[in-house]
Amino acid sequence: MKKYIMGLLISGWVASMSSAAPMNVVFILADDLGWSDTTLDGNSTLYETPNLERLAKRGMLFTRAYAASPLCSPTRSSILTGQTPARTGFTAPNGHSGQEILHATVQEKSGAGNKALQTESITRLDTKYPTLGKMFKQAGYATAHFGKWHLGPEPYSPLEHGFDVDIPHFNGPGPADSYVAPWKYKDFTENKPKEHIEDRMAEEAVKWLKSLPKGQPFFMNYWMFSVHAPFDAKEELIEKYSKKINMDDPQHSPTYAAMIESMDDAVGTLMDAVDQAGLTDRTIFVFTSDNGGNMYNGVPGKDRNGKEFISTATSNTPLRGGKATMYEGGTRVPTIIVWPNVVQPGSRSDEVIQSTDFYPTLLGNLAIAYPKDYPLDGLDIMPALHGGSLDRKGIFTFFPHNPPVPDWLPPAMTVTVGDWKLIRLFYQGENGAHDYRLYNLKDDIGELNNLSAYYPERVQQMDKLIEDYIVVAKAVVPQPNPDFDPAQYHPERIGNQPGGLKVGGEAKKKSVKKKSTN
Repeated sequence: MKKYIMGLLISGWVASMSSAAPMNVVFILADDLGWSDTTLDGNSTLYETPNLERLAKRGMLFTRAYAASPLCSPTRSSILTGQTPARTGFTAPNGHSGQEILHATVQEKSGAGNKALQTESITRLDTKYPTLGKMFKQAGYATAHFGKWHLGPEPYSPLEHGFDVDIPHFNGPGPADSYVAPWKYKDFTENKPKEHIEDRMAEEAVKWLKSLPKGQPFFMNYWMFSVHAPFDAKEELIEKYSKKINMDDPQHSPTYAAMIESMDDAVGTLMDAVDQAGLTDRTIFVFTSDNGGNMYNGVPGKDRNGKEFISTATSNTPLRGGKATMYEGGTRVPTIIVWPNVVQPGSRSDEVIQSTDFYPTLLGNLAIAYPKDYPLDGLDIMPALHGGSLDRKGIFTFFPHNPPVPDWLPPAMTVTVGDWKLIRLFYQGENGAHDYRLYNLKDDIGELNNLSAYYPERVQQMDKLIEDYIVVAKAVVPQPNPDFDPAQYHPERIGNQPGGLKVGGEAKKKSVKKKSTN
């Protein structure tokens, strides 16, 4: 009965939307912002994010929101297409590559110590996709992209994917050389000395918003440069946070904290502009991140006594791992959705959602049609936005790579079903079989206890979901390495720190606490 009533409410909402004035959309995507990098969950005593708190008071905070990948370009493609990286083939952050690759393949060779051959990611988001930008533009919306893209240069830029405006029209993996001017963008220069790029992007976005005719619906794709490397910030903010540093707190980088404040300021600028335009009740806000916080780059800092130190940019505690890992710290991200007259202000949801869900949710509930034969991996999460539950089999994360970062894993794929998460490690078992990590996230959010040996039937059931999805998505998956040499294999490194913090190419050793099991 509850589901029936919920269905009637949603049907009524969609029907009313088809006859009402179109809703506007501001989609804010932070870069590398971890689940614990805000004050939304009360975990941080260092960071200051009052504007995100203000945004959350207007909408719904999701406690179990996931990026479709632990790295940026794949997640970005999933947002625009509603498809996972396993289906699109965009599995690595190669959007800035000089080589145009539109089809994923399996690498031809690998080191003898690797059991699996990784896949080779595509490097461009093909313009064949009916992206969010295209769909909104076809529906009569004004469209604009601000900030980071990283899905390919022209002819694969935002301008070819449905956006009327693209500023600064740059396809690098992070800001051009620095956050603080002078920058190195082609045909885009600062308006004043030491101008911060996030301040400028927010200013450009507001300028565009004000230029629109009254009543013109819009889709603003505000994809932040913050808080990706390079790690620099306004000098006055770094000094401010240096005075707050507590070395016993796992989050103790004054530079990173300063970057987060500038990020939060931009959110506030966009909110204020929408309010001042009288569009508060006509504008949907989405705020999320493309992957978890960076745990492998070293950032210099000073504490309140002026003592210098090197630390990771952030800590994703209580989650394990971070950016570029398949643990929760790599994919669980802060997410807020504000939908006037739909979402109860100040509400929270524990439902599992993923970045693929934004496509069907926005288009489906704004009466914007996309091709009927278009395969979608995302789910319309409107029932969750109404405070209800979602009926989904699970979410998949595909990362067929093994970058040398803390808590690294060999090429892997995961499925999360309710409180259970299974990680398949391709060909890491005996005699060419896969190996597995099974975690109960409700009891073990830090993923310290591998339960695969205790629940073999559950492993089998969840692994079948992975295998079935691989078939449906026609995913290009890793293959056994014919040159594998057992003498060069180091299974003890799986799930452990393989090196040190890298600062300017130089490794700085860091102590790592022992974990109970991988």
